[in-house]
Amino acid sequence: MKFFQQLLVAPAALGLLAPMAVSAAELNLTDLNQYAGSSQDQVTSVTQFSDVKPTDWAYQALSNLVERYGCVAGYPNGTFKGGQAMTRYEAAALLNACLDRVTEVTDELKKLMAEFEKELAVLRGRVDGLEAKVGELEANQFSTTTKLKGIATFVLGANSFGGSNRDASNFAAYQEGATSFNYDVRLNFDTSFTGKDLLRTTLRAGNFADSAFGNGGLNQLEVAFQENCGTGVDCGDVVAINRLFYQFPIGSNFTATIGGRVRQDDMLAMWPSVYPADTVLDVFTYAGAPGAYNLNLGAGAGLWWKSGNFSVSANYVSANGDGGSPNASACYDSKGNYTGQGCGGIGTAASQETGTVQVAYAGSNWGLAAAYNYSNGVGVASGTPFAIAPQAAAPGGSTYGFSSINSVGVSGYWQPKNSGWFPSISTGWGLNSYNIEDNAFNFDGPTSQSWYVGLQWADAFIKGNSLGMAVGEPTFITGCGDVCNNYNGDRNTTPHDGNYAWEWWYKFQVTDNISVTPAIYYLSNPLGNVGYIINQGSGDSGAALTNFGGIVKTTFKF
Repeated sequence: MKFFQQLLVAPAALGLLAPMAVSAAELNLTDLNQYAGSSQDQVTSVTQFSDVKPTDWAYQALSNLVERYGCVAGYPNGTFKGGQAMTRYEAAALLNACLDRVTEVTDELKKLMAEFEKELAVLRGRVDGLEAKVGELEANQFSTTTKLKGIATFVLGANSFGGSNRDASNFAAYQEGATSFNYDVRLNFDTSFTGKDLLRTTLRAGNFADSAFGNGGLNQLEVAFQENCGTGVDCGDVVAINRLFYQFPIGSNFTATIGGRVRQDDMLAMWPSVYPADTVLDVFTYAGAPGAYNLNLGAGAGLWWKSGNFSVSANYVSANGDGGSPNASACYDSKGNYTGQGCGGIGTAASQETGTVQVAYAGSNWGLAAAYNYSNGVGVASGTPFAIAPQAAAPGGSTYGFSSINSVGVSGYWQPKNSGWFPSISTGWGLNSYNIEDNAFNFDGPTSQSWYVGLQWADAFIKGNSLGMAVGEPTFITGCGDVCNNYNGDRNTTPHDGNYAWEWWYKFQVTDNISVTPAIYYLSNPLGNVGYIINQGSGDSGAALTNFGGIVKTTFKF
């Protein structure tokens, strides 16, 4: 028992104050004098008592009194005589010694409290303030299970165009040459019911569709901001559900995801890049493989297994999985134009679907992943016009687009453990094989490739700021056999679809929640094969169109 608990039983042992006669036999003054004798009999350890054993029932209580409070003395012969009856005088002497020790401790505490009176008052005030804030938060919180994370982005920027073909550059300037100011807002509501699961609801709004960074034909420009109502679709200043999925563990190694609005990368155990995905150019959003990682968004489900540093992920997404009719013919009007209405479903011929498998390893500061993706009715996410939707021009003017794509990607990253001269390095390569919809004319299916290298310096020049650049080739056709022959109108089997993309940026971290990022970029031949055809007709040489531009992006996180 603790010391003060022992004091509670003292009245039972001390009817000291009750008047009663004490006989000479009961009052052993010799033993009392020996017990309450000089300090030389005071012991500092219970082991000094020769007649006290650890098996004695009161051993721990006696040990506490001796070693913690120092108020128990033994007899000169080194014994405690625990089995001997205690007289009232002996009890009074023991209690008085212990109370003296308590008084000493109390006096020391009073001195300390007086010495640190100001500090204690400050701490008391802080505790009172914290209690008030906790009470206010509890009174105003909208949910005990949901956290809100928001991000708002302002983008001010413009494009300039050049190249060997003036008509092409003038048309591009007409389409996307204005200086524009646009915004994107995302509100993530993350809910957990067990502490290990996640229900994510994302509300998103923006107005990028008609901006200098819209869908005017240069598919390499940043379109990640436009994902408001759907992939590449702008709601026009209308808030829409951008994500809605539920993620939960199965056992200790598996995690399952299912949702009506879930993206391919939401269901991957590891993303094989540390280069920021929302800088400028769209090609650098997909870990170097816009075919394998095309970020298809829609109804889907996935499962990943993770053990140590290794992981295996598999998922399925149908962009039009909410379609009511699986009949592919319902997707087109009487003139053969795609309507996007009345078709779709999950696992049908009309589904805009992807199936992805990824094997990955994530170390402490590096990672590597290989992915395979099958796409039906979903194009490569970023690249030249020919690579996005390759077509075969058949005799009689008919065209046959691709029906499915088999894509592979290998991506990885490395980052230094401490910021310095060495940047983080992210790189990736992708290969795509297209299946032509109608093979009546023996067209060979085209192939395309892509690659990139992204560098990022943390704490560049000023702690908290960062510097980055990336270079690569957006998806471009590398081989197409007769498809190229017919599409180009000549017998040259060279696709002439290659192009390069660069971007440079510097992020000023103004506060913990606000950053400003100026950036510039350059596209060497964004039209690829289409630009080659334009030049063939005009007699020009070189790239028909080049693109140089810049933005200032301001990001608010809350």
